[in-house]
Amino acid sequence: MSTVEETAAAIRAGKLAIVPTDTVYGLAAASSELASRSLYRLKGRDELQPTALVLESVERLLEIVPELRGDGEVTIRNLLPGPYTLVLANPAHRFSWLTGGRPDAIGVRVPVLMGAARELLGSVGALVATSANLPGEAPARSLDELPRSLLEGVAAVLDGGTLDGVSSTVLDLTGAAPVVLREGVVRAADALACARGTPATTS
Repeated sequence: MSTVEETAAAIRAGKLAIVPTDTVYGLAAASSELASRSLYRLKGRDELQPTALVLESVERLLEIVPELRGDGEVTIRNLLPGPYTLVLANPAHRFSWLTGGRPDAIGVRVPVLMGAARELLGSVGALVATSANLPGEAPARSLDELPRSLLEGVAAVLDGGTLDGVSSTVLDLTGAAPVVLREGVVRAADALACARGTPATTS
């Protein structure tokens, strides 16, 4: 197992790592094109599949994708940090190697993390992450569920214990109204209410 410092150093050096997130274990890399393509190759991920940027804060997100400042920033701050993956407008086609077949849109996460995962993201600021599983297989909630081929292909493995395993809720905010692409830990109706700045329902 690796320490937070060793994992951060590996990511900064362009190497791959397995890290805990707020949902499942992720295969992570720096947000550079070279490191991201290494991640795609190791996982066997189709290049047309988008992959999310994971950031330590909304402020960091707005630094690297400044086009998000303005009217849409209010909605972003209503949802993040939180258990969401947001698909946002990307008019400058930034990070084109992550956007798959939609260069004008980009997926981002600013999760609420604890422990080693929080320390790591605070140290590196931003990374690319996808679930640490092979295509078609279930995501890993613990280290013993990780595929051997991924373990052998990374430079660091950060232990975060057993994770909840509930996926983030995915919201597409590129259109006139928010659309739920995947219901996860947050119910669709509550996610839409939060995106609109209205109180969530209770049940």
